[in-house]
Amino acid sequence: MPRHSSQKSDTTDSERAAIEALSREFRTSLTRYFSKRCKETAEIDDLVQEVFLRLVKRSTVTDVTKVRAYVFQTASSVLNDWLRRRKARAAGKHEEFSPETHAGMDFSPDRVLISRDRLAEAIAILMEMPERRRTIFVLRRMEGLRYKDIAARLGISVSAVERHMRRAVLHLIERLEDE
Repeated sequence: MPRHSSQKSDTTDSERAAIEALSREFRTSLTRYFSKRCKETAEIDDLVQEVFLRLVKRSTVTDVTKVRAYVFQTASSVLNDWLRRRKARAAGKHEEFSPETHAGMDFSPDRVLISRDRLAEAIAILMEMPERRRTIFVLRRMEGLRYKDIAARLGISVSAVERHMRRAVLHLIERLEDE
């Protein structure tokens, strides 16, 4: 039994040595690879690290015959996953908090409570609309889809989308004037 645990330790040491060798050999190349494909320089080290993490998780790096091709195939996969996550999270549309830009913003508890009440009110007004009209309004105003894309998604004409949007906006204006 002790022999098994020492074999496991030897395997871990050999894998660690293999990963360190890969790191010495490929870190600079991977950094260059990601630098050419990624505008966010702060992310490059994380992407390189993710490649090595995946290699470690594979746990049989030492048996890969064409290591260079495998490392860059993994790098391509890491980059694709990163780009997919950025797109899903609309990362390019986020604005970083900066004290200079946001200095005049009021984040007091009263202001937050008032904003939450207004949001609840707006949601209640939206919920009064027929489902299709509400869906069209949300797709246009909140998701930023074009009329043509909304029409294609819902299987209706562009003019029907425009009509629903007009009615949705009128409904919101009327309800907000009442309050």
